[in-house]
Amino acid sequence: MTAHQDETKAAYDGVVELYASLFAGRLETQPFARNMIGTFAELVRETGNPRTADVGCGPGHLTAMLHDLGLDALGFDLSPAMVDHARRAHPALRFDEARIEALPVEDDALGGVLAHYSMIHTPPGELPALLVEQARVLEPGGLLLASFFATEGPEPVRFDDKVAPAYSWPADRFAALLTRAGFVPFARLLHDPASERGFLDAHMLARHGRAGDPGCP
Repeated sequence: MTAHQDETKAAYDGVVELYASLFAGRLETQPFARNMIGTFAELVRETGNPRTADVGCGPGHLTAMLHDLGLDALGFDLSPAMVDHARRAHPALRFDEARIEALPVEDDALGGVLAHYSMIHTPPGELPALLVEQARVLEPGGLLLASFFATEGPEPVRFDDKVAPAYSWPADRFAALLTRAGFVPFARLLHDPASERGFLDAHMLARHGRAGDPGCP
């Protein structure tokens, strides 16, 4: 585990109850994110494989939302304290401690992966490998919904998030990384920020392909 992962893990372990109280009902005031997750769930159901991972699940509120939307959802998080909270809050669902770049999931197993602002702490040089891992666990045609902070500049921007250092990404560069990882990005939504940071909120849907598939590099 790298130093930034150790720091991120410790930071989230220390704010579990506060984080859970702040974010448990946050989507009620975020219609864009809520509707993108609903669209994602509908598309995953259409694949015929409802098994979906919520990577960086935190206190488990979105894992529960995916379950309510008809998916066989499981949550993974780097923080053991977050996983403990999620298990207590949603005892009928499965939550496990795991790193996003090393998921305890077999190849081609999932119909969907939700990464809701869970990749933002990954340094730019490590993001390509992380995206390749999401492709590994998705079956051909499986869906990824990645939400992140977007910058209008040409380069990723490091900033101090409320919990741990994070990065915002130019949407086109993020889409290019998805393509190189074996995805076909097909929908994106960028909208004005919900916070004082000034970055755009971005939600990007991509379908996992294989070499030789239409639209797959």
